[in-house]
Parts: sequence; structure tokens; C-alpha cells
Amino acid sequence: MIVAMLAIMYFMLIRPENKKKKAAEEMRSSLKVGDQITTIGGIVGTICAVKEKTIVMETGADRVRIEFTKWAISSKGTQSTEEAPMPEKEDKKDKKDKKDDK
Repeated sequence: MIVAMLAIMYFMLIRPENKKKKAAEEMRSSLKVGDQITTIGGIVGTICAVKEKTIVMETGADRVRIEFTKWAISSKGTQSTEEAPMPEKEDKKDKKDKKDDK
């Protein structure tokens, strides 16, 4: 029974995590000059230089160059999140007016 539980833990927890780490490492090792990247902090830019453990990234129209370690790269390409529209907040006066109308 214990062996079965360990096998289930391996296939449900450990193995998928190792696959994610391996895929991330392959992506980071395949980076080249000119690629568009996003860092774990959300900074988006284009690679200018690739070194052994770091990369130099250029951001924005003012061409600011920043050096990052390779482990700080989140993804190749730009990440975009589609946010759901926030519900509009009503003013206190609007709420009072609606109560008075009732």
C-alpha cells in the first residue's frame, strides 16, 4: 500500500515538476540575440547579448539595457493576461439616490 502511495505521489507531484524544470532550462539555454523575452518580474524586452550565465536585455523605446541572470527569464515572447473587466464601483451618492427612488 505504501509503495502504491509513493508511486502515485511520484506521478502526480514529482514527475510533472521535473518536466517543467527541464522545459524551462531548455528554453533558457536556447535564447539568442533578437528574441523577445519576459522576466519573472514582468519586464519585457529584446535580447542584445547572451553570456554564459547572464543575458543583456534592451527595453523600451529609450533603449535601456539591463543585465539579468538566465534563471530570471520567465518566458520567450511576451506574456499577456486577459483580465476580466472590473465591476464599476458606485459612489455613495449614487447608492443613496437609488435607495431614495425605491
